[in-house]
Amino acid sequence: MTELTDLQKYEFRRSLEEVRKLSGRGTELISLYIPPSRQISDVANYLRSEYSQSSNIKSSSTRKNVQGAISSILSRLKNFKQPPENGLVFFVGHKSIGADQTDMVQYVLEPPEPVPTFIYRCDSNFFTEPIEGMLEQKDSYGLIVIDRSEATLGMLHGKRIIPIKNFQSMVPSKHGRGGQSARRFERLIELAAHEFYKKIADIANESFLSEKNLKGILVGGPGPTKEFFVKSEYLHYELQKKIVDTFDTGYTDEYGLKELVEKAREALKDIDLMREKDLMQRLLEEIRKPDGGLSIYGEDQVKNALTIGAVDTLIVSEDMRRVKLKLTCPSCGNKQEALAKDSTEDVKCAKCSSLMKVDQVDDLVGEMHRLADQNNTKVEFVSGESEEGQLLLKAFGGVAGILRFRIS
Repeated sequence: MTELTDLQKYEFRRSLEEVRKLSGRGTELISLYIPPSRQISDVANYLRSEYSQSSNIKSSSTRKNVQGAISSILSRLKNFKQPPENGLVFFVGHKSIGADQTDMVQYVLEPPEPVPTFIYRCDSNFFTEPIEGMLEQKDSYGLIVIDRSEATLGMLHGKRIIPIKNFQSMVPSKHGRGGQSARRFERLIELAAHEFYKKIADIANESFLSEKNLKGILVGGPGPTKEFFVKSEYLHYELQKKIVDTFDTGYTDEYGLKELVEKAREALKDIDLMREKDLMQRLLEEIRKPDGGLSIYGEDQVKNALTIGAVDTLIVSEDMRRVKLKLTCPSCGNKQEALAKDSTEDVKCAKCSSLMKVDQVDDLVGEMHRLADQNNTKVEFVSGESEEGQLLLKAFGGVAGILRFRIS
């Protein structure tokens, strides 16, 4: 499964919000879900069949609009030899703009998770249910539950626990007799335990080091073995740094993985929150300096600083919505630009007050992100759910930055 970048997640979330708002007259909005396993040629054949059947629609305007939407999707499908890794979602049709008028809208989305099934639906609203919730937190965590007799490794992807391997240790239990043979037997037990821990660490290193978005590692178990395993540093040093904490669990099998995730829920919640707190704390410390320090905020100021490569870290609210619209009036031909929350916002012509038609949409967050990429600026998205996220949105308009050097 291809992991989306923060910018792609932002753009997907923004498009989904816009799609939800749209409605059509009658059944003129087509939602098409194409799973990664579906052949594009099969989809095209299905749409041609739907185009033929739509000739039976009684209303001439609805018939024309549905056929126009199907033709538009068929035209777009020519750009794909096969669906992307997670499939494709089309939202195409004619939205109602009042006074019995409609305007064509087209959204082509690559979702953050695989499309589960083929869906074609024609309705007065777009059908978004299958992709709702796809942008919930999808961070990955390595999971280890361990004691001397058994261990299980797994991965936590968002809310999904994926078991990797279960090990039975074959380490003998403690010997009861005294004397020299008992000491020798004790050494053999410790050697067997050491080999068992090494084996677990080798599989963990192989499984976790290749995980791009690994945020941390959780270690659990019923006794002191988990602490011994962590303190003895059996894991690769890169993974050792990512250990979040150890947690008491009653089991070391697959059920133990579920128990570990439950016990660690609070700790996981705090990790991202702390990152946002630290980030905003850094910004506020700079702002409080008499000369404003290395802080920057305000849409134009941040954009200018990005253009000259002065921004070290760009801080953006996930809830920031700002687009620049290029518009044409269908009545008098007047062209104008406007800033809006999104492309669905109605803008009236400055000359004749007719509703303007959108020619081009430039997303300001996307534009800033591209400027940041060009100048090796780190981009941090902050959730709107935390106090820090609310402060960023309300006090600084949703965007701020920490500079590399002071600018006038």
